[in-house]
Formats: sequence, C-alpha cells, structure tokens
Amino acid sequence: MTHFRRIGIVGGTFDPPHIAHMILGEHGFEELDLDRVLYIPAGTPPHKESTRTPAAHRAAMTEIAISDNDRFTMSRVDLDRPGPHYTVDTVAILRETYPDAEFTFIMGEDMFKELPQWERAEGLFTGGALRVAVMRRLGVHGVLRADQHEDKLPGLAHNVTMLKSPLVEISSTDVVRRLRNGESVRYLVQDRVLAYIRDNRLYQEV
Repeated sequence: MTHFRRIGIVGGTFDPPHIAHMILGEHGFEELDLDRVLYIPAGTPPHKESTRTPAAHRAAMTEIAISDNDRFTMSRVDLDRPGPHYTVDTVAILRETYPDAEFTFIMGEDMFKELPQWERAEGLFTGGALRVAVMRRLGVHGVLRADQHEDKLPGLAHNVTMLKSPLVEISSTDVVRRLRNGESVRYLVQDRVLAYIRDNRLYQEV
C-alpha cells in the first residue's frame, strides 16, 4: 500500500456528486499540500432519514466523478460496514489503514457550523486530533471564524485552515430539482456523471 503522509477527507452523500465537490478536493489538495484526497460516500448517514439513491449508484457516480484526477481516491470505508456511520468511527478506521498519516477533514462552511453537534465531536476535534479545512459558501449566514467553536471544542481553532477556494454555490438538492424540472445541469455536474444519471434513470420525479 502507498504510504500517504497527508490525507484530506471529503465526505458526503454525493447524491449526486457535483463540480463544487471536485473544487473542494482540488483546492484542499493544493492549499494543504496533501498527498491524497479521499472521497468517502456516506453509507447510512445518521443525520438523514434516507438518501435519494442507493449506495451502489452513489459510489459509482463518485468513482466516475473523480476518475480523471490522480490526486483523488474513493474510499468504501462507510459503504462496506453496517451503519449508522459516524465520522468519529470512520476516522478511527482510516487511522488503522493509514497509521502514519495526518488527516484533514475538508468541508464547506455550512458543515463547519454544525461541528459541535457531531457524534462524539470532543474526541474527534478537541486538541487538534483532527485538522479541519473550510471552504466558504454563499448563502451561509453568520461570521465564519476559526475559533467560533472554541468553547465547546477547545484546541480546534489552532487546527482550522480557511481555504481560499472560489465561492461556488452548487448543491445536490438544486441539481436534483433542476433534473426533475427538465432544466440544464451542464457545468454543474460532469458530463460523464450526467450520462450515468440518464442511463440509470436516476432522480426522476416520483
């Protein structure tokens, strides 16, 4: 196995994966001087009652989306084990797989605001146990500061990087809405991902 020393984590349902997911990983890779970015499709996300499409389709679309970038790898760590899946458990497994690696969770501003509500967040982030990189997002209200969770997650602030990524406001929810309304999603998802969606008749109106 290749021994990566600096690994970024991009997690999500990827239902479907879109361009903003790719920008997040690419800019994280460069700004954080990473060796690899792991895209981790959620298996059974605890914060959602269900996903729009089964895990097999979401994994296939994620593989397709990252297939032309050798900086990216898809991990099945949350797909090949029973859920519900919490990030604290996912990271523990990844540390066993890559024992010499330093991990950085790369996320959008909306996800960063919710960190104190994550399952066992104290053990995950307190004291810089897991580094965090944040991409600003349009439409997220409130001031974004590295120390805004310091009262609940002490030590996190010193291990937060604010990425200089461009502000790109794309959501999977909006992509699905446009698909169901017969509107264009060109330049929002890669053409090969869109081809998979069409070939498998995904996101059709129920």
